[in-house]
Amino acid sequence: MNLLSGCMGVIAALSGYPGQAFLLMLAGAVFDFFDGMTARLLGAHSAIGKELDSLADVVSFGVLPSVSLYEIMRLGGEPLWLSLIPLVLAVFSALRLASFNIDERQVDGFIGLPTPAAAMICGSIVYLAVNEPSGFLARWCAGPVFVPVLSIVLSALLVSGIPMFSMKIHKGAEKDIPLMIRRTGFLTMAAIIAVVVAVMKLNWAALVLLMFVAYILMNLVLALVPSSGASSRGTA
Repeated sequence: MNLLSGCMGVIAALSGYPGQAFLLMLAGAVFDFFDGMTARLLGAHSAIGKELDSLADVVSFGVLPSVSLYEIMRLGGEPLWLSLIPLVLAVFSALRLASFNIDERQVDGFIGLPTPAAAMICGSIVYLAVNEPSGFLARWCAGPVFVPVLSIVLSALLVSGIPMFSMKIHKGAEKDIPLMIRRTGFLTMAAIIAVVVAVMKLNWAALVLLMFVAYILMNLVLALVPSSGASSRGTA
């Protein structure tokens, strides 16, 4: 279902429906989350499932967001060579997922930005730009700088060595106190962001964008704190 959502999202994006493409990206993320959670809780994971999960993620969280960014630049009238720059995100997403599959350190957490987080940032930006054409994101996306820079920065974060905590639900996670503190802190920030978005009557996609930007910033801050690096054990 994740892969099917991603394929339909690519079709939607290339057909001029970037808003629907983002909704399909969200659907893929929901299927991906519950698939992994169910497999861990039931102990039903398998080698083929691990590979299929990454293959689906390449489409839903690699190809789809990069194509969405390409389309928003193309519709803005940018030169073709410039509009193609966001496609590097698909390449680095594939590299990120391949590395994840063979990296034994990334069992309970991530090293580098997880592909769904990068995809949600791209998808929500495109959705906001399309649905609020008078907003600053629409102006930025219509220019020659913002989308290419965003694509390169996210690509670098995907393959970086920065430890990032996971929200995966698995047995024994409640015993990892540092992880629980980070998760609680993130959920608290998410709740605050939700209140701000509601009070200011912002588009709901702003909640998605701000949540994942906050996730990145929180992990960057934690990576700079010496004590956090010691407690991550290279897996968070």
